[in-house]
Amino acid sequence: MRTPHTSTHQTFRSDVPAPEPVPSAPSPYDELAALAGDPLDDFLTEDSAPSPREDDTEQPWSPPDHRRRSRRRNRATGLPTLVKVLAWMLTLACLVTIADRWALLYAERRASERLKDQLHLTAAPEVRIGGFPFLTQLAAQRLDSVRVTVPDVPAERVTLTRVTASAEGIRLHGDGPTELSGALVRQMHGHVLLSFADMNRELGASEVAFSAHGPGGVRARGALRVAGHDLRVRADAGIRRDGQRGIAASVDGIRLDIGDLATFRPGTGPGEGLHLTPASARRITRETAKIKALLGIPEIVRRLGVPDGVVRAALRDEDRLHRLTGAPRFLHDLTRVNLVDTALAHPELLKRLGLDLSLLTALTKLTRPQIADRFSFSFQLPKPPSGDLRLQRVTVGKEGIRADVRGTGLLLGH
Repeated sequence: MRTPHTSTHQTFRSDVPAPEPVPSAPSPYDELAALAGDPLDDFLTEDSAPSPREDDTEQPWSPPDHRRRSRRRNRATGLPTLVKVLAWMLTLACLVTIADRWALLYAERRASERLKDQLHLTAAPEVRIGGFPFLTQLAAQRLDSVRVTVPDVPAERVTLTRVTASAEGIRLHGDGPTELSGALVRQMHGHVLLSFADMNRELGASEVAFSAHGPGGVRARGALRVAGHDLRVRADAGIRRDGQRGIAASVDGIRLDIGDLATFRPGTGPGEGLHLTPASARRITRETAKIKALLGIPEIVRRLGVPDGVVRAALRDEDRLHRLTGAPRFLHDLTRVNLVDTALAHPELLKRLGLDLSLLTALTKLTRPQIADRFSFSFQLPKPPSGDLRLQRVTVGKEGIRADVRGTGLLLGH
């Protein structure tokens, strides 16, 4: 017989009640969640019951306040009106400015044409009227300032490169702004320029160039063809004022260089005539045949101031000849001897010196006024219809000849 096994584990059956669970301690986080609740519940839950305060009290009726809304509406509707006014004002100002500038250009053009006709100019001057606005000046018949520039003013043999004049406080004459008949210029000042470029073109014919020679002089350098020979020409001219409105040049110091052999100065003065250059005189003293040919002419010996006995001894003895001609004083005196008459009387001497007889003959016929006329010039400013216009200070600069101009009481247009 099997003995039943006794188990130490307790066997639970369905008819035996289960022991009650031991309650656990509450969590503090659960308590906080319960107190807080779900915020969405209050938001989603509709509370249909009116509050006692809303049921018991009723607010009295009052009209709505539209003042702030209307102020904002007025600001919004007023802004486009202001922009329109400003746009119209700006447009009007532009139209007035355009009309003023158009009237100014028209007046400048008419003044330019009138000045050209009255002063008999070949080119219309440039007229610039200063001050703004112009229409108010025109209505008052008075201009603040006017500047006139006249290019290429013919003045006898030369052309004035530029004449500029500025005037202030000009009084207009006429029955009204649209019927002006003239103008009165109380005071005017300006400048005249005669450029060397124009002088080279008109006087030098591309063969002679003019340049400044001190504050009051002009120098001419170039070439001159005489008897088939191209001679270097040099001339100096002094600039002076001729009357109240003119300038003239007095030419002096004319010199023609025949290579490096001799120089010719027209005239009969002590320093004029045909003279050997220092270089050619030095070469001649070193050549026995040429120096003996010179000393063989009594007129040249007399002009040198050498005693006849000394010359005869030098011609017989070359050592004495070299001592005589090698002295600095003899060389200096030889360059001062005028060879024109002597050379023409002794053609063989010209050949020994290397001079052409036809050239020397042409030079003797070329008078000083004929050469000076090639470089002399003068000009006169146009005479105004009324008033006084005169030249003042005349100077010579790098660009050309300048002169200051002053005018008073000039009446134009009548």
